[in-house]
Amino acid sequence: MSATAGHKPPAAALDRELPVPLYFQLKSLLLRQIETGELRPNDRLETEDHLARRHGVSKATVRQALAEMAQTGYLRREQGRGTFVAEPRVQQGPRELTSFSEDMRGRGVRARSKVLSQGVAVADRAVAERLGLATGARVFRLERLRMADDEPLAIQIAFIPLDMAPGLAGEDFEDGSLYEVLERKCGLVAASAHETHFAALLKRTEVRQLHASPGSPGLCAERVAYLPGGRPLEYTRSVMRADRWQITLDLVRGSGAALHLRRSEESPAAPPLAPRARPGRRRRR
Repeated sequence: MSATAGHKPPAAALDRELPVPLYFQLKSLLLRQIETGELRPNDRLETEDHLARRHGVSKATVRQALAEMAQTGYLRREQGRGTFVAEPRVQQGPRELTSFSEDMRGRGVRARSKVLSQGVAVADRAVAERLGLATGARVFRLERLRMADDEPLAIQIAFIPLDMAPGLAGEDFEDGSLYEVLERKCGLVAASAHETHFAALLKRTEVRQLHASPGSPGLCAERVAYLPGGRPLEYTRSVMRADRWQITLDLVRGSGAALHLRRSEESPAAPPLAPRARPGRRRRR
């Protein structure tokens, strides 16, 4: 959708008698306009001056409301161009083990990849540990820029033990799913996976490839996928645009949930990728 200049929904009065800060009232108003479709993805908002005059508040009040909305991913700010309504984020949460291509198809979005590099490589210690290989073992390495409707969303680097899938170097991964190729060509199906998410600032090359702003945060993930017998099949590192991706979790309180987490951590088929202390729990010495 093309950006529209200075979109002006009908003005709504802010109530100075309410014990609610004016910036929060303005933010709530703009959020409501986004949710109802008055402000649509890629619409350009009025300038801070215009918003301040229309709603009878100071520029500092407008600036605080817009800054919080940009921080939470509802708006994006482009140097020299203005402030725009952001595209809705891709939601991810507890689900079946699927590929990026399958995820996007499930959302009615066309998934596409740009292959940045592919070929045979030597496993360093980190890759070897996760795949249960000796350091220096040969692996197939595939680095791709993952896109949804031609918008860059993530950079993924996948590693597959070469002895399990020796014929991948000549495959076309621009439009194809790695999981689908592994199943069709090698008869290999990932049955489970262990995935860890963490935040990091995007590097300069990642900013350029993802069309992000300098200093933008990234949502990173590491996944090890396993065959039904427990042997590691794939290790993937992903860096995603944090303004276009969010993780939603459905939590259940009770002994059943705790037991499920404990089993996941102790399962020999899916060892943790890195030892991390959990908040509120001390490690036993």
